[in-house]
Amino acid sequence: MKIDFNNTEPIYIQIENYIKKQIVSKEIKGGEKLPSVRDLSSSLKVNPNTIQRAYSELEREELAYTKRGTGKFITEDENIINNLKIDMAKEIVNKFILDMSQLGFEKENIMEMLRNKIKEWA
Repeated sequence: MKIDFNNTEPIYIQIENYIKKQIVSKEIKGGEKLPSVRDLSSSLKVNPNTIQRAYSELEREELAYTKRGTGKFITEDENIINNLKIDMAKEIVNKFILDMSQLGFEKENIMEMLRNKIKEWA
C-alpha cells in the first residue's frame, strides 16, 4: 500500500479514504483481511495509533469488522459497499459542480462539457 499524504487533513482520514476507494473499486474484496495494525503502520511509516484510528472509523461505518484473535476484515454486505460508492460519487460530483461554479461556469456550460467528455470517453 502506498499513500502520498497531504498536509490538509489528518493522516488517519487519508488512510481511511484510501481503504474506502480500494473497497468500492474491489481492489479489496468483501471478507478480505486487512493488514495488521503493526504491518500497515510499518509499511506506511506512521504511528500504529493512526492505523488503529482509521480501522476504528471503518468499523464505526460498518465497512470492517473484527474477528477476535484473527484480525480485521472488510464487510461482505454489498448494500453497505454500494451505499459507500454512491456517497463517494456524490461527494465528487458536488465538489466538481462547486469548483466549476466558482470558475464562473453556468449549469448549461457544465452540462455541455460533461456531454462532450462522455462522448469522447465512450
